[in-house]
Order: sequence, then C-alpha cells, then structure tokens
Amino acid sequence: MTRPHVLGPEGLRVRQGAALDVWIPLKRIASVRYDLRFPKAEAAGRQAQERDGVLEMAVAAQTCVTVELIEPVTAVKLLGQRVTARTVRFHADEGRAAVAAIKAALEEARARQGEEDKEEDKGDKGLAMPV
Repeated sequence: MTRPHVLGPEGLRVRQGAALDVWIPLKRIASVRYDLRFPKAEAAGRQAQERDGVLEMAVAAQTCVTVELIEPVTAVKLLGQRVTARTVRFHADEGRAAVAAIKAALEEARARQGEEDKEEDKGDKGLAMPV
C-alpha cells in the first residue's frame, strides 16, 4: 500500500492515497467496530465522500471499519476542500485486525490517562512548598 493507515499512541491517521489524510486523536474516538459496507454508487469510487457528518473512504466500493467520534475532526483534501466528520468509515485490508489494534490503543491511552489523573490527585493541590 502506498499510503497506509497509521496507528500510534496519540491517534489514528487514515489516508486515501494522496487525496485525503485524516488525523483522529485517540481521545476523540467514542467507538470503533468492524462494519462491512458497500457505499452508494456515487460514493463508491476512489473519491472520499462526506454526507451528514459521515466520511466514507471506500476502496473497491467498500469500507469495513467504522470509527464513531466524540467530537468531529476536520481534514483537508488535496485541493484544499475541508471535510468535517463525526463518523469515519474506511477500508483496511485486515479490517478485524485494524479494529482490534485501535481498541487496544484506546485501552492503553485511557489507562495512561487514568494513571496521570491519579498522579495529579496525589500532588500538593497547589500548596506552596518551601524550597
């Protein structure tokens, strides 16, 4: 794959060739699921389509991963057109494995956040400490 999707500790980068690159911070992901779909004929080409807050990035006239977001993300297409979406659907060669990896990354990120919150609770609550 020329421009593969990428998952890191901070977020998910979903790409469709050079035409569209969407950055989704993990903290914005509400849910992710394997969801095989065949978008309508007008959305089934290589061009990503956004309708009613749903961005469909089909390959071979299908998507298989659906990511629901807590708040929308905005991406810029190749020629500068902005796309805003609350749901992102895309194709991955191994859709079920992609969903499992994203879920694992979400669990790790939420565990890290929980640890950070606990550390903040143990702090001095803003009291001045003599040096």
